[in-house]
Amino acid sequence: MNGTLQWLVSLAVVTELVAICLALRELSALAGVMFICAFLAGAGRLQGYARMLLVIALVVLVLLAARGALDSAQIVKAASDAAFYSAFLGSLGMMQCLVRRFEVLRRIHDVLLGGKPFLLYPKYALVSCGMASVLSFGMMSLLCGTLAETLRERGITGDSRLQWLRSVLISALRGFALVPLVAPTSVAVAILTRELPQLSWSRLLPYGLVAALLMVLIGWVLEQRRFRRVSSERLVVEGWLPGTERLLGLILVVFAVMAALVAATGFKVSVAAMLAVPSVTLLYMFWQERRLIPVLREGARQVWSMQNEMAIFAASAILGVALAAVIPADALAGLAATGSGVFLMAVLGMLMMPMFSMIGIIPITVLSVQAGLLPQLVAGGMDLLPVAVALVIGFSLAMMLSPFGPSVMLLARFGQVSRWVVAFRWNGLFVLIALPLLLVLTAMVAWLAPTLN
Repeated sequence: MNGTLQWLVSLAVVTELVAICLALRELSALAGVMFICAFLAGAGRLQGYARMLLVIALVVLVLLAARGALDSAQIVKAASDAAFYSAFLGSLGMMQCLVRRFEVLRRIHDVLLGGKPFLLYPKYALVSCGMASVLSFGMMSLLCGTLAETLRERGITGDSRLQWLRSVLISALRGFALVPLVAPTSVAVAILTRELPQLSWSRLLPYGLVAALLMVLIGWVLEQRRFRRVSSERLVVEGWLPGTERLLGLILVVFAVMAALVAATGFKVSVAAMLAVPSVTLLYMFWQERRLIPVLREGARQVWSMQNEMAIFAASAILGVALAAVIPADALAGLAATGSGVFLMAVLGMLMMPMFSMIGIIPITVLSVQAGLLPQLVAGGMDLLPVAVALVIGFSLAMMLSPFGPSVMLLARFGQVSRWVVAFRWNGLFVLIALPLLLVLTAMVAWLAPTLN
């Protein structure tokens, strides 16, 4: 049964990628149904949160459809969005297949801890962001898993172990949280640009870079003293580890293929990433193995290993479409017409995600609902840029504060630390310091937006 579900989910990913290339909404909806059927059939293997969210999303969809609040087009859109979000994560997660093939990835902490202790925090945060732009959640699995193994091999325990976890993994988590601000492969960017075709990653990037820089500087000030203690127990790696050049070349090939797809087809960057990452990864694996079936089996296993995250993404997409459909189109129309109203909506949108994330509603669920409302507001004359910038900032903050989010749960599991400690004690002060500065940035975007259009 498990093997059948692996292939069904992989087939659903391929079906969605074909649907994107052919611009067929109905085929995309079929892929969504395939995903949902696979998740329901394997519900016993899902974590409790993923299973609960999926059931709630389907119940809400069925009840609203039975009451006539959703028409057939909206139901098709819900299935299509579920397929897109699931396939987005599944296709990008294929890069995780490369980890076991490169020694530099297995010894990543020895590499990153080299150099001056003063520079370790920004190095970890920026490298984690860059890796997560390609590996997605695979980056957190890689860094958390390899650090746990490193500490175990070297016998680092007690207070020293806690310092390593807090310094190294919290900087990795914050680097991962920068992805929505700067990377075209972020699911937040994919959601917003899917709902708003007139919005592009390049329009968001300048403001995301400023927000990311502010967050790195704040973390640098807060964590650099702990990194000095960790650096006294590190092992220095001399020279380049085997495979480093090949890995960098492979990543460059991925981005080159993405750029070519964008230039040749006009696809969004996020869609180009969905096509480029699995294609390049599978071709490289086949070039190494010279056998197709084992490569496909490994790829199917890797996609299925992300079933919890994909189920959460699919459920969030369904909830987003269903709830957005029942909110009156004119409910926020008055606010959309004024500059102060746009700023207020931007702030509310930003704060909603971390606030809801603290009580168990993960940011992708909130963003899915918010994104479903944006087309109505833009049609009513709202300037979309300030709100879009605020939403990616809010998504970034929520990734650090959600005790139920996949990244925090991974860190807590590998580090054997309470996820409440990770979310609130380790990240709470950081967010409290960063939030006022990010609100000022949002106000500046709202003030400048009319002159930028």
